[in-house]
Amino acid sequence: MGIAAAALGPFSGALGAETPTPLKSEMYIYVGTYTSGGSKSEGIYILRFDTQTGKIWPHKVVRGVEEPSFLAIDAKRRRLFAVNETVEYLGRKSGSVSSFTIGQEDGSLTFLNKQASMGGAPCHITASRDGKFVLVANYVGGNVAVFPVNRDGKLGEATHVEQHSGSGPNKARQEAAHAHSIIMDQRGRYAFANDLGIDEVRIYEFDGANGKLRPNPNQPHYETRPGSGPRHFKFHPAGGHAFVVNELDMTVSSLAYDPAKGTLREMHTVSTVPTGFSGENTCADLHVHPDGKFVYVSNRGHDSIAGFRFDSATGRLEPIEHVPTGGKTPRNFAIDPTGKFLLAANQRSDSIVSFSIDQASGRLRPTGHAVNVPSPVCLLLM
Repeated sequence: MGIAAAALGPFSGALGAETPTPLKSEMYIYVGTYTSGGSKSEGIYILRFDTQTGKIWPHKVVRGVEEPSFLAIDAKRRRLFAVNETVEYLGRKSGSVSSFTIGQEDGSLTFLNKQASMGGAPCHITASRDGKFVLVANYVGGNVAVFPVNRDGKLGEATHVEQHSGSGPNKARQEAAHAHSIIMDQRGRYAFANDLGIDEVRIYEFDGANGKLRPNPNQPHYETRPGSGPRHFKFHPAGGHAFVVNELDMTVSSLAYDPAKGTLREMHTVSTVPTGFSGENTCADLHVHPDGKFVYVSNRGHDSIAGFRFDSATGRLEPIEHVPTGGKTPRNFAIDPTGKFLLAANQRSDSIVSFSIDQASGRLRPTGHAVNVPSPVCLLLM
């Protein structure tokens, strides 16, 4: 599948008179990007998205934000947090984390402050359910850190850092611990950190009063297959299952989840690429459809979204299809809250492409709507 050049709207900053009145069906898309390495990105991009048609168009640019590769929004939708994926900050070996206030009328971002992330190359961030803390995964640092959010939205200094250690069989990518993501379960009681370098999902009890992490005594970690490289983790909306996408061996696993104990158990693992594929590829992102029936994974190299039908009774993942994303290196993607559309961010072709989702089959179809954004690596809808 190719996306015609005419379908890609260039990003030119503010919308001006193109859409003077926001639609009732409209949402904002916040786009995290890479701003170095030859990228033309200027920071965080804000798009507008019509949940009726799948149309995407430019809105604003928040300039001067360095390497905002992953974003999070608090539950009240008043603060946005961004990691700054660098390996040095104020002379120390660390990236940083930034906080912004979200403009309630126009979705604009106002910078509040920045803190050292306590490790190099922070690549993932999530907000606690009550919005009082954010949790960060530092890839090069091989650790996860917790930061308080003050009443004014500014970030305080880290309240806790949990250092990972070890290595894996892939000597090129698993020479040390590499924390790649951290999320919390629906109750906010447990935190789950995927570590690509040591083939583990670390499981922590979260102390929401003091911002501390403690290894879960019921199961301190879930071991993935050697050399798999767990990257991202998501829960089923019903709460009794979870999913982990493994970057290096190109698989996705469904897991049984006990929310009372915070424990995981593998149920089924399948490949994310078609049978017979022999090219270079790594997996990136993972999302579950709002109705829980479908699971999607992005392939970088094969440049596709792999769709799976999920059977909650057996835990099995049945492949549906592999759909080209209309660009190169789909690092991240998002499903809108209505479950009608999937938006794919093609990092190396500077495009975000819209697909409709068939609600019965889970199949994707290009809507014909797309927009140019430099080096998009994270999509967050609000």
